[in-house]
This record gives sequence, C-alpha cells and structure tokens, in this order.
Amino acid sequence: MGQVTGANLIKPALTSRNPLYLVIDQGGHASRAFIFNQQGEALAQGATPIAAQISENANDHIEYNAVSLLKSIQKAIHQAIASSNVVLTDIVAAGIATQRSNIVCWDRITGQALSPIISWQDRRAASWIEAFKPHEEQVHQTTGLFLSPHYGVGKLQWCYENIPAISKAHHKKSLYWGPMTSFLLNQLLDESPYLVDHVNASRTLLWNIKTLDWDPALAQLFGFPNNPLPTCVPNRYSFGTLTIDGHPIPMTTVIGDQSASLFAWQQLQHDALYINIGTGGFIQRIVNDKEIVKPDLLTSLLISEKGGPRYALEGTVNGAGSALSWIEKQLTPDKLYQQLPRWLENSACPLLFLNGVSGIGSPYWQADFESRFIGMGNDQQKIVAVTESIVFLLQVNIERLQQLQPAARKILISGGLAQLDGLCQRIADLSGLVVERIPESEATASGVAWLLANTDINISDHTTSWHKQTLTPIKPGSNPSLAERYQRWSIALQKALSIP
Repeated sequence: MGQVTGANLIKPALTSRNPLYLVIDQGGHASRAFIFNQQGEALAQGATPIAAQISENANDHIEYNAVSLLKSIQKAIHQAIASSNVVLTDIVAAGIATQRSNIVCWDRITGQALSPIISWQDRRAASWIEAFKPHEEQVHQTTGLFLSPHYGVGKLQWCYENIPAISKAHHKKSLYWGPMTSFLLNQLLDESPYLVDHVNASRTLLWNIKTLDWDPALAQLFGFPNNPLPTCVPNRYSFGTLTIDGHPIPMTTVIGDQSASLFAWQQLQHDALYINIGTGGFIQRIVNDKEIVKPDLLTSLLISEKGGPRYALEGTVNGAGSALSWIEKQLTPDKLYQQLPRWLENSACPLLFLNGVSGIGSPYWQADFESRFIGMGNDQQKIVAVTESIVFLLQVNIERLQQLQPAARKILISGGLAQLDGLCQRIADLSGLVVERIPESEATASGVAWLLANTDINISDHTTSWHKQTLTPIKPGSNPSLAERYQRWSIALQKALSIP
C-alpha cells in the first residue's frame, strides 16, 4: 500500500518548439479528445457518444459496456488527430480526466473486463451500505465522504458477490479492480500499469484523505476481500506511455473531472465558489488542510502532487442534467434544450419539484427519495420547475459553504448547463453573488490542458501567453417570486425528509 515517489514524479521536459497537449475527457454522455497548444487554445477535438445502460428503475443499475467505452476513447483520440494538421511529434504530454466514482473489474492476465463499468449514479449497493450507518462518523473523518451507494466500495463488493468470474479471478490471483481510471490506464498505456491517481482513489470509501493511501481499517470495516487495489500515486506523475500511430506520448496527468474543472480558471481562487454543472451539479470551495472535514459536506481532494495535496469542501446535486433527461423521458417535449432558454425567461412558475433523481446529495444525503411535483402546471412549467430544483439544491449548499469565513465573493460556473442564462441568473439572484461564466462548456478539458502545461498550480508558467478566458459576469438582481418559491420548496423538502 506504500505510495510511489521519486523519479516518477519528474515532469518530462518539453521536446518540441511547438509543444502540444493531448487531453482525454471521459464523461457520462461522450468520450472526448482535444489537442491544445501552449497558449491554451483547442486546435482539434474528437467526440464519440456513449450511452449508459439503465434499468427500469433509473436510480438502481446504471452502467456502461467496458469494451465499448474504451473503444470510444480510442476513436475520439484518432478523430482529434485526423481533424487537424497537428504533427504528432509535437504532442509532448497527455492527460485524462474521468468521472470519479465509476468502477470496473478486469483480469490481470487477459485484460478482459469482468464487469461493466458501473456509473457513479448507480445505487445498486444502497441496502448494503446502509448497514454501516453506525460507523458513518468514522468513515467521514477518514475519507471526507459520507456513506453512500454512489461511491466505489459498495459497487465493488456487489461485483464480487454477484459476478462469478470476479470471485474466480480473485482466487486465481488475477483480479484487477478499482476506479474506472485504473482500467483505462491499464488498457491504454504500453506499460499496462496498475495505478490509480489520488483523486479517483478518494471516491471509493476505502481511501484515507490524510495519509493519501488505502486505509486498512476501512477495508476491514467493510469486510472487503483481500485483493490488491491499484497502487496510489499523485495526479501529476509518469503514469506510462500512450502510443498513437507509432508516436510515444507520456501520460503525465490523471485526475477526476470535477477537480479538473477548477483549473479551467487557471490559478486556484480562494475567494470563490466553483460550480460545475452537467449530469450532476458540483459546488466546491477551496480550504486549507486544517479544516478539511465539515458536517454535511464532502471533503474533496482537488489535486495531489509533489507540493502536497489541495482540498475543497464540496456540495453535490445528483440530479442536474440527469433530472432534465428524466423529465424529458416523462413528457417527451419537442427539442427541450432548444426551447428551455425561452421558457426560463418567464420568472413565474406555479409549481415546485422535489428532485430525487439519483438520490438527494448534500447536505441531506438521502439515497432513496421519490421525486414529486407540488402544485399543478403544464409540461413547460414542469420542466421549468425541474430546472429551478437544480438551482434550489445548489442554493442550499451555497448557504452551507458561505458559513466559512471569509465568505466567498463570487461564483465561478462552468459546464453544459451553465450555458443557460436563466439558470445562472437564478443562481445569482438567490445567492446575492456575481456569477462569472466561462463561455465554452469544456471546462474539464481546459483544466487538464492547463495542468499539463503548468508545473506550478499557484503561478502560471504561461502568464503572458496562456489565453485568458472571456468571462460573462451575471449580476444578482431582485427576484422576490423566486425567493418565495425557494422558501416554500425548502419547507416542503424538509417536511418530505422528516427534518424537524
């Protein structure tokens, strides 16, 4: 379980007059690949859609075919290269960002996937994890997380108990398993490493956020099978070699998607709340290592490197883009995303939505909650109510994070749903904070590119040449009807959750 240090931490020197960076962004709906230059501009990109296989109960089994997902990454890389005049020998480093709590099991000898890739949204282990509630404080203090089926340990345990090939591989000592990132590195890199970066390891409930390694006491608590997990290494590390059309590219940065998104803003800003909103909504505030565990909120590792770990407190909205996908399936509106900006222009909404899509995240942590509307309205109004529920769940977390001193002075927002003006304006109006928005939605990829190009996350190596984002500031305004709906929604949700 020892950590790896030394030569592997050395960042390769640039070997090209025109250094380029290959970035892989593996998301919930697509695998993307980008080629960035040293000024932070995306010269080319490729994208291959992927689709989760979802059981009839959308809050239960949500998974991906492991082989198909791997091929989607390879296809996206070749699309990016083919779509540009990039000289392969100019690509000096590669990085990858992935969804953090996805897991998979595979065979060490054959490389064959033994399980599907189980999504972070999946809750098949909900009843199993519930049995450990008496130990929640121990788990929270050790991992920074709360007991939840969304994290890796329950999914891995389920695989071991329900897929015979996995227990068979364990007895043959050929079982590899862990975060999805480990499988991708093992399959994509020439060296077939069995490694996991600290950020992705931290979302398993088996990892100690202070020692930065797997925690034996947690493995014992969960009765976890005695099978080696991937070796934990920092996020910037010599992971191995990605060979593309005969050209070897060192993989030097591996990180979780939500952590990477903060670096789209380049240097970390301690006076800001960061929101990244796509399939889920995630809100983070950077903290020092003396206050990394707080009630009701997650502690997230942002990055670990030779300078030490950086942490954030995090709030989670499980049903963001996934909630809109849910209502789209329920109502089948014509071109929902094209019409939603216009629908959000109307400030009046007669009904509320208690959003339990994929369970309720922070600060309530309710894995099983039946979504419901309060009041009557037409399909358009229901969709607006679902959108407002995302804003309201974010606002609950904003209020928690604003209790930290000094309070944040602004919100930095990114992600696909952040392009909705009506959503961002509602966040500004409720929070009373200016919301600054990156114009493009590829914050995760931009953040990885910045990490590849900069050796110091505090001081940019490219202060004069790395392109500055053109931010769209959204100022808070007076919106009493929205504030009144938020208060009614808060009371209704707490009543539904039986919170006194």
